[in-house]
Amino acid sequence: MPATSGSGGLLGDIESAGGLGLAIVAVDEENPPWNPPREPGVVRLATHRLGAAPTRGLEDFDILLSADPCAPAPWVGLSSDGLDDAIAQIRSVVDRQPVAAAVAAQVHRMTLKLTFEEAISLESLSYSMLLRSEGFRAWRGANPARRRADEDQPRVRLTREAGALLIGLTRPGARNAFDARMRDELVEALGFALVDPDAVPVILSGDGPNFSAGGDLGEFGQAADPGQAHAIRVLRSAARLVNHLGPRITARLHGACVGAGVEVPAAAGRVIARAGTTFRLPELSMGLIPGAGGTATIPRRIGRQRACYLAISGAELDLPTALAWGLIDGPDEGP
Repeated sequence: MPATSGSGGLLGDIESAGGLGLAIVAVDEENPPWNPPREPGVVRLATHRLGAAPTRGLEDFDILLSADPCAPAPWVGLSSDGLDDAIAQIRSVVDRQPVAAAVAAQVHRMTLKLTFEEAISLESLSYSMLLRSEGFRAWRGANPARRRADEDQPRVRLTREAGALLIGLTRPGARNAFDARMRDELVEALGFALVDPDAVPVILSGDGPNFSAGGDLGEFGQAADPGQAHAIRVLRSAARLVNHLGPRITARLHGACVGAGVEVPAAAGRVIARAGTTFRLPELSMGLIPGAGGTATIPRRIGRQRACYLAISGAELDLPTALAWGLIDGPDEGP
């Protein structure tokens, strides 16, 4: 039975009718099919505690959590206590943001059935819609936008060195947060790399202690026209250009990689990271979904169900797990 948040009004009616919420199905001893609810707005969570984790009949689930730390893909392997904690966290997020959770699940169900370009467009359409949702407006009201003091400072550095193009994020005072100016400068640098007649390797990195803390929260929801914002988001998608560069581009990550700070580099042909690097998608807590390409890039690296887990739970992924899952390709042992 879907868990609901007890919201009032039309949203509460939809939840009460089973159209939104969280459905948890234990898949320990039964044989497939396990028949989770079919309502498109319900997040379908499978849990496993006993015996070997099933590998068949899992297609209808959005998230798969196992008490076996060694459970194979597409399961998220946890300890027994970790499983209970993860269920509680997902339940809390879905209760607080049922619409955004539903959209996240729906987008992840579709993304691998689409081309990369189509998946970017689907994400942007969904993100633009959620910017006008009650869940996001409540978050924005509780977190007023703040202006930063570095508005006139450059955001991206492009240099040629030792036969490679080096693209660096240069906003360390704001933890390399992506604002519109950084997006535009990064798109310009990536566009230059794409047409470089020498087609040299491209290295993407970030200055300071963190690769990127993600989108600049002060700019979230500030666009007056969501349709125009969607058009700009797709046209100026850094993740799309990184994907076009393919094996030519390597992303070198370190520190915190949050939101766009993991969504964009996940499109690179090769991703490496220093010891201590962490990864997190926080957008659901704001009533949104990943909006910098993450629902297209991350599932193509780790599968849609693990990607949906990261998007809905907001859980932090450590470097060893990111390596094991394939979110990154190897350690960065360089200077």
